[in-house]
Amino acid sequence: MSIFIISGLILVAALSRLLPHAPNFTPVGATALFGAAYFTKKYWAFIIPFVALWVSDLILNNVFYAQYYEGFAWFTSGFALIVGAFAVITLFGIRFLKKVTPESLFGSSVVASALFFLITNFGSWMSSGMYPKTGSGLMACYAAGIPFFWNTLAGDLFYVAVLFGVYEFIKSYSSKMELV
Repeated sequence: MSIFIISGLILVAALSRLLPHAPNFTPVGATALFGAAYFTKKYWAFIIPFVALWVSDLILNNVFYAQYYEGFAWFTSGFALIVGAFAVITLFGIRFLKKVTPESLFGSSVVASALFFLITNFGSWMSSGMYPKTGSGLMACYAAGIPFFWNTLAGDLFYVAVLFGVYEFIKSYSSKMELV
Protein backbone atom coordinates (compact mmCIF):
# COMPACT_ATOMS: atom_id res chain seq x y z
CA MET A 1 0.00 0.00 0.00
CA SER A 2 2.75 2.47 0.82
CA ILE A 3 4.22 2.20 -2.71
CA PHE A 4 0.94 3.67 -3.97
CA ILE A 5 0.96 6.46 -1.40
CA ILE A 6 4.60 7.33 -2.13
CA SER A 7 3.99 7.18 -5.90
CA GLY A 8 0.82 9.25 -5.59
CA LEU A 9 2.54 11.95 -3.58
CA ILE A 10 5.37 12.11 -6.12
CA LEU A 11 2.90 12.37 -9.01
CA VAL A 12 0.92 15.14 -7.28
CA ALA A 13 4.15 17.00 -6.52
CA ALA A 14 5.34 16.66 -10.14
CA LEU A 15 1.98 17.87 -11.44
CA SER A 16 2.25 20.93 -9.19
CA ARG A 17 4.74 22.15 -11.81
CA LEU A 18 1.64 22.98 -13.88
CA LEU A 19 0.64 25.64 -11.34
CA PRO A 20 2.05 29.16 -11.63
CA HIS A 21 5.35 29.39 -9.75
CA ALA A 22 8.61 31.31 -9.62
CA PRO A 23 11.29 30.08 -12.04
CA ASN A 24 12.93 26.89 -10.68
CA PHE A 25 10.62 26.72 -7.65
CA THR A 26 9.82 23.09 -8.43
CA PRO A 27 9.60 19.69 -6.71
CA VAL A 28 12.29 18.04 -8.86
CA GLY A 29 14.95 17.61 -6.15
CA ALA A 30 12.37 16.90 -3.47
CA THR A 31 10.76 14.03 -5.40
CA ALA A 32 14.20 12.48 -5.95
CA LEU A 33 15.00 12.69 -2.23
CA PHE A 34 11.54 11.47 -1.21
CA GLY A 35 11.69 8.45 -3.48
CA ALA A 36 15.24 7.68 -2.36
CA ALA A 37 14.24 7.78 1.30
CA TYR A 38 11.03 5.74 1.19
CA PHE A 39 11.04 3.25 -1.68
CA THR A 40 12.35 -0.02 -0.30
CA LYS A 41 13.15 -1.28 -3.80
CA LYS A 42 15.52 1.49 -4.83
CA TYR A 43 14.93 1.11 -8.56
CA TRP A 44 11.47 2.64 -7.90
CA ALA A 45 13.28 5.70 -6.51
CA PHE A 46 14.55 6.32 -10.04
CA ILE A 47 11.58 5.10 -12.09
CA ILE A 48 8.54 6.66 -10.38
CA PRO A 49 9.90 10.21 -9.91
CA PHE A 50 11.41 10.15 -13.40
CA VAL A 51 8.11 9.09 -14.99
CA ALA A 52 6.22 11.73 -12.97
CA LEU A 53 8.73 14.39 -14.05
CA TRP A 54 8.49 13.28 -17.67
CA VAL A 55 4.67 13.29 -17.63
CA SER A 56 4.62 16.81 -16.19
CA ASP A 57 7.15 17.86 -18.85
CA LEU A 58 4.96 16.39 -21.59
CA ILE A 59 2.02 18.44 -20.38
CA LEU A 60 4.07 21.61 -19.91
CA ASN A 61 5.81 21.38 -23.27
CA ASN A 62 2.79 20.36 -25.34
CA VAL A 63 0.08 22.42 -23.69
CA PHE A 64 1.61 25.46 -22.00
CA TYR A 65 4.71 25.91 -24.21
CA ALA A 66 3.47 24.30 -27.44
CA GLN A 67 4.12 27.47 -29.44
CA TYR A 68 7.87 26.97 -28.90
CA TYR A 69 7.96 23.51 -30.49
CA GLU A 70 7.22 22.12 -33.92
CA GLY A 71 5.00 19.12 -33.39
CA PHE A 72 4.74 17.02 -30.26
CA ALA A 73 7.73 17.45 -27.92
CA TRP A 74 8.67 14.18 -26.21
CA PHE A 75 11.78 15.71 -24.62
CA THR A 76 13.31 19.17 -24.36
CA SER A 77 16.91 19.97 -25.21
CA GLY A 78 17.93 20.21 -21.53
CA PHE A 79 16.01 17.15 -20.37
CA ALA A 80 19.09 14.89 -20.31
CA LEU A 81 20.86 17.31 -17.96
CA ILE A 82 17.86 17.47 -15.67
CA VAL A 83 17.59 13.67 -15.62
CA GLY A 84 21.32 13.39 -14.95
CA ALA A 85 21.08 15.80 -12.04
CA PHE A 86 17.98 13.98 -10.87
CA ALA A 87 19.82 10.62 -10.89
CA VAL A 88 22.76 12.06 -8.93
CA ILE A 89 20.35 13.54 -6.36
CA THR A 90 18.56 10.19 -6.07
CA LEU A 91 21.88 8.38 -5.50
CA PHE A 92 22.79 10.97 -2.89
CA GLY A 93 19.42 10.50 -1.17
CA ILE A 94 19.77 6.71 -1.15
CA ARG A 95 23.16 7.07 0.51
CA PHE A 96 22.38 9.82 3.04
CA LEU A 97 18.67 9.50 3.88
CA LYS A 98 18.75 6.09 5.50
CA LYS A 99 17.44 7.84 8.61
CA VAL A 100 14.96 10.66 8.01
CA THR A 101 15.40 13.51 10.47
CA PRO A 102 14.76 17.25 10.12
CA GLU A 103 18.52 17.81 10.03
CA SER A 104 19.14 15.18 7.33
CA LEU A 105 16.26 16.56 5.26
CA PHE A 106 17.52 20.13 5.50
CA GLY A 107 21.09 19.13 4.62
CA SER A 108 19.94 16.87 1.79
CA SER A 109 17.76 19.64 0.37
CA VAL A 110 20.69 22.05 0.32
CA VAL A 111 22.97 19.46 -1.32
CA ALA A 112 20.26 18.51 -3.84
CA SER A 113 19.83 22.15 -4.82
CA ALA A 114 23.58 22.62 -5.16
CA LEU A 115 23.96 19.46 -7.25
CA PHE A 116 21.12 20.50 -9.55
CA PHE A 117 22.63 23.98 -9.92
CA LEU A 118 26.16 22.72 -10.60
CA ILE A 119 25.16 20.00 -13.07
CA THR A 120 22.56 21.90 -15.09
CA ASN A 121 24.57 25.12 -15.30
CA PHE A 122 27.68 23.18 -16.34
CA GLY A 123 25.63 21.53 -19.06
CA SER A 124 24.21 24.85 -20.14
CA TRP A 125 27.72 26.29 -20.36
CA MET A 126 28.90 23.30 -22.40
CA SER A 127 25.97 23.23 -24.81
CA SER A 128 25.10 26.88 -25.38
CA GLY A 129 27.08 29.52 -27.19
CA MET A 130 26.23 32.15 -24.57
CA TYR A 131 29.51 31.80 -22.67
CA PRO A 132 33.07 31.24 -23.82
CA LYS A 133 34.44 27.75 -23.15
CA THR A 134 36.89 29.05 -20.55
CA GLY A 135 37.04 29.02 -16.77
CA SER A 136 35.80 32.60 -16.68
CA GLY A 137 32.96 31.66 -19.05
CA LEU A 138 31.95 28.84 -16.72
CA MET A 139 32.05 31.18 -13.72
CA ALA A 140 29.95 33.74 -15.62
CA CYS A 141 27.40 30.98 -16.37
CA TYR A 142 27.27 30.00 -12.70
CA ALA A 143 27.00 33.67 -11.64
CA ALA A 144 24.07 34.19 -14.03
CA GLY A 145 22.32 31.18 -12.49
CA ILE A 146 22.57 32.32 -8.87
CA PRO A 147 19.10 33.94 -8.77
CA PHE A 148 17.62 30.66 -9.99
CA PHE A 149 19.58 28.73 -7.37
CA TRP A 150 17.74 30.51 -4.55
CA ASN A 151 14.40 29.53 -6.07
CA THR A 152 15.62 25.94 -6.50
CA LEU A 153 16.67 25.84 -2.85
CA ALA A 154 13.38 27.36 -1.69
CA GLY A 155 11.44 24.88 -3.86
CA ASP A 156 13.43 21.90 -2.57
CA LEU A 157 12.98 22.97 1.06
CA PHE A 158 9.26 23.60 0.57
CA TYR A 159 8.49 20.39 -1.32
CA VAL A 160 10.67 18.26 0.97
CA ALA A 161 8.72 19.61 3.95
CA VAL A 162 5.39 18.96 2.22
CA LEU A 163 6.20 15.49 0.83
CA PHE A 164 7.89 14.11 3.93
CA GLY A 165 5.42 15.84 6.27
CA VAL A 166 2.32 14.59 4.46
CA TYR A 167 3.73 11.07 4.24
CA GLU A 168 4.57 10.97 7.95
CA PHE A 169 1.11 12.34 8.75
CA ILE A 170 -0.52 9.63 6.60
CA LYS A 171 1.60 6.94 8.29
CA SER A 172 0.67 8.26 11.73
CA TYR A 173 -3.01 8.63 10.87
CA SER A 174 -3.27 5.18 9.28
CA SER A 175 -1.58 3.48 12.25
CA LYS A 176 -4.06 5.20 14.60
CA MET A 177 -6.96 3.98 12.46
CA GLU A 178 -5.66 0.41 12.66
CA LEU A 179 -5.77 0.62 16.47
CA VAL A 180 -9.49 1.48 16.51
